[in-house]
Amino acid sequence: MILTQRLCPASRMQIMIKTAAYVLAALVMLGATSKSGAAPVLEQIGEFTVPEANQGVGVDTRHFYAVDNNVIGKYDKKTGKLVKKWQGAKSGPILHLDSAMLMDGKIYAAHSNYPEWPMTSSLEIFDAETMEHIGTHSFGIQWGSLTWVDWHDNHWWMTFANYDRLLGPGKTPFGHKANTVMVKFTRDFRPLQSWTLPKAILDRFEDMSNSGGSWGPDGYLYLTGHDPAELYRMRLPKSGSVLELVDTIPMNIRGQGIAWDRSQPGVIYGIIRATVKERALGGNHKVTVFRLVEKP
Repeated sequence: MILTQRLCPASRMQIMIKTAAYVLAALVMLGATSKSGAAPVLEQIGEFTVPEANQGVGVDTRHFYAVDNNVIGKYDKKTGKLVKKWQGAKSGPILHLDSAMLMDGKIYAAHSNYPEWPMTSSLEIFDAETMEHIGTHSFGIQWGSLTWVDWHDNHWWMTFANYDRLLGPGKTPFGHKANTVMVKFTRDFRPLQSWTLPKAILDRFEDMSNSGGSWGPDGYLYLTGHDPAELYRMRLPKSGSVLELVDTIPMNIRGQGIAWDRSQPGVIYGIIRATVKERALGGNHKVTVFRLVEKP
């Protein structure tokens, strides 16, 4: 204050202007921090009983697609009625479909030979209109079991899961879940970069791994485990190789595949896999639908 009084009026005015600018900048930053730090919640807006909803789900403008090991059921989004189905032979070659993603009239489904050893993976492609199998891309033996696929920022994103469950040779861990990796690919499936998962969510997976993933409309990556009723909001790290956990959001699912509805921004689909006891009592798998809401 004493220093300011000794300055000429013009100098004092410059200091006051600069100070006001700094305060305004700080307030803007505080507001941005508050917005980015808001805790999101999921409001459930739909639920359908769907026998194929055992592994994952995909969605487009008019339909959702429930995924089981060698079955994909196409359902009307409004009525929940079955429209068409693809059914593969139980003996293969398609053995374990997982998550699905819809783009340009095609279903892109993550596939592996889980729980066989060694782990192999492929991307299986279907015509969403006819539900016919129209293409494949094999990754062979590389990173693990492919569990989800998405298209974001003009690149493919896929996670190859590994597990601590004792399914490997001689009842050893099935690849060790710490080796689970998300890979970024070019359009023609050339790998560019890869990231691992933080211990904080690996611990929540117990002896299983990351089952679902989908890039959200807010620019965050959303992941799910094999069993927990949770959605993990993630982001790419500014440095290093470990994805960053931003939020853990309760979700009425039992892990498995998820899918953002790109025709309805902010709406996300998941599944509830029925237990053996529930099925014995006449219950079945379900597809659940939510709207993501940011709250302070």
